[in-house]
Amino acid sequence: MLLSCLVLLLVASAGVGCFSHPAARTSSGGQVPDDAVPASAMPGMFASPSSSLGPDSATQPGAPLPGMPPLLDPNDVYAADRPGQLSPAVSGDPQLVYVPNLGSGTVSVIDPKQYKVIRTVRVGAGPQHVVPSWDLRTLWVNNDLGNSLTPINPATGAFGKPVPVADPYNLYFTPDGKFAIVMSEAKHEIVFRDPHTMAVRKVVHVDCGGVNHADFSADGRYFIATCEFTGDLLKVDTLGQKVVGRLHLPARSPMPQDVKVSPDGRTWYVADMQTSGLWIVDGDQFRVRGFLHTGNGAHGLYPSRDSRWLYISNRGEGSISVLDFGTGKLIAKWRLPGGGSPDMGGLSADGKVLWLSGRYHGVVYAIDAHTGRLIARIPVGSQPHGLCVWPQPGRYSLGHTGIMR
Repeated sequence: MLLSCLVLLLVASAGVGCFSHPAARTSSGGQVPDDAVPASAMPGMFASPSSSLGPDSATQPGAPLPGMPPLLDPNDVYAADRPGQLSPAVSGDPQLVYVPNLGSGTVSVIDPKQYKVIRTVRVGAGPQHVVPSWDLRTLWVNNDLGNSLTPINPATGAFGKPVPVADPYNLYFTPDGKFAIVMSEAKHEIVFRDPHTMAVRKVVHVDCGGVNHADFSADGRYFIATCEFTGDLLKVDTLGQKVVGRLHLPARSPMPQDVKVSPDGRTWYVADMQTSGLWIVDGDQFRVRGFLHTGNGAHGLYPSRDSRWLYISNRGEGSISVLDFGTGKLIAKWRLPGGGSPDMGGLSADGKVLWLSGRYHGVVYAIDAHTGRLIARIPVGSQPHGLCVWPQPGRYSLGHTGIMR
């Protein structure tokens, strides 16, 4: 019923476009849709994808990573993220939206009930993302140019003393909670650190440019990271802490950004800002299966709280595309009134509001997650980036702006 209402609203609303009529949802998995273009069928533009370490290097699925909490549903990695399903560890945390302003060196704190900034806190230079820790008890501000992480106590909203960390563009946590993973984009490194003190445990040098976003397989045994400046994907063995595959995306000038695995763990979606769409990837075999055009500057990826849809922010054209996980088809496109630059963000705890930073407009967008209606446009600092909505449902965090499981 909800999906039918969505389609009717999309057709009737000004400034809102729609793709083909949505097919009935058949599963929680990620299928290759009929309208996806195979990588091998793009003459003149694409070459065959290749993995520099060869097909035998692919990490095969198996038993879950030791120490990783078991999935609530083996067919849905997001089963713990249902609306309002808060961990006791965060149930008392105030509802706030933390917005790192890259150009201002500040974090804007938004009251989501009033849709307004209630305070602005200065942090280190070049804050990129606000990241929940594995145990949900700390939010880390990634001060990339300031070479530090600023801790926030989510129970009080208090900002703490910065922790020295070199080049922390992005931050993740292994599914067993034993390591923090710092994506050091400028240093060409993936750095495994203590998840609490941030002391270095192992440095993995990577032979690609712009390593930044990542997601983990359903069993937690590997993660796939994007290298935006060289157009590559890296496959990293979580337990072995080593790169086991490198895959170059088959386009003229690919620029991969965010990456998310489908609910059933079988399909990976990679946003490509330059090629303007989603790469459909087989993570286990580490090969490209196809490409789906979404819109100019495809950037951020966010699953809905019921595991049905994937929201794709198209930063270059001011729109959000919606993909149905069950069919693998695009079912809607929502255009921001007057345009915009939707970037990174996340969903409210109840799943009703999609919060996205407006990277080049100095604002944050609050968007109805069912209809695409713009609820509010909130002025913040310069170049807002990876905002974090808190609290969020889930038992633990894998990092970024809230990859919860």
